[in-house]
Amino acid sequence: MSDVMNVFDRALVRRHHDRAGETIADYSFLFDAVAQRLADRLLDVTRRFPRCLDLGSRGGAMARALAERRDIELMVQCDLSPAMAKVAGTPSHRVAAVSADEEFLPFAPGSFELVVSNLSLHWTNDLPGALIQIRQILKPDGLFLGAMLGGETLHELRTALMQAEIELEGGVSPRLSPLADLRDAGALLQRAGFALPVADVDRITVSYPNALKLMQDLRGMGETNAIHTRRQTMTRRSTLFRAAEIYQETFGDSDGRIPATFDILTLTGWVPDASQQQPLRPGSARSRLADALGVDEIGTDESAGTAAHTRSKDPKDQS
Repeated sequence: MSDVMNVFDRALVRRHHDRAGETIADYSFLFDAVAQRLADRLLDVTRRFPRCLDLGSRGGAMARALAERRDIELMVQCDLSPAMAKVAGTPSHRVAAVSADEEFLPFAPGSFELVVSNLSLHWTNDLPGALIQIRQILKPDGLFLGAMLGGETLHELRTALMQAEIELEGGVSPRLSPLADLRDAGALLQRAGFALPVADVDRITVSYPNALKLMQDLRGMGETNAIHTRRQTMTRRSTLFRAAEIYQETFGDSDGRIPATFDILTLTGWVPDASQQQPLRPGSARSRLADALGVDEIGTDESAGTAAHTRSKDPKDQS
């Protein structure tokens, strides 16, 4: 029996993306912003990346952000939705487009030097498996750089919808996706076998005139509810309007606008390679931390009360 959680209806995720494909350019502001942040991180990397996979390409925001990198000889844009893959970019000698599932990647081992993923992986049921496949299709010393929604993303909308449903319908149905937190993200990179794993979180807050406009944007982005256990009927208009009122009352500012929070988890990991810097063996250090700090070293055999304090060599620091 598989231990993979089947949270999302992947066929529905694909239909949502297909529906959003034609107009994604009108709703790509978040993808554009995160793509630029990922591209900026690559500026500090001196490695060349002749072949790059854009996993979850949507409208091609990642390809546009990396367009000036001449070291990328081939950019493969991959999306679960054929409609999204079609609008991501015009195929050329430097760009190719393919529709494929992030959970079943159709690429041979060692196909790429770089895999980037812009706000796509939070829709996968088997995120550990997807990360393992990403590591496998990378060459040794290849880089994975991805961003996904996590943490407290859209907590304001979650709160408003929950309160409206309880008030008007006497219960709550699953509406917003379960999301990974920062600790989960770092552990998943290690579990997938990446070296030098780093995970961090950044918060983007978008201002809206009302909650209904936020919901419209989420639909245009292809980011609407795809949980298997979701309600199968349309949400009552009265519930939506009440949720908008609660959103405004609870989170609105003095100008009548509301914030929408997006927590962006950024994951960085390298495929292990002998050329990478390795940690020293415990006890092999040639310099003492006490010397670097300019303090007396206190051995572990001294009393706990004494060892809890560090004595400074500078008389001016004495009390």
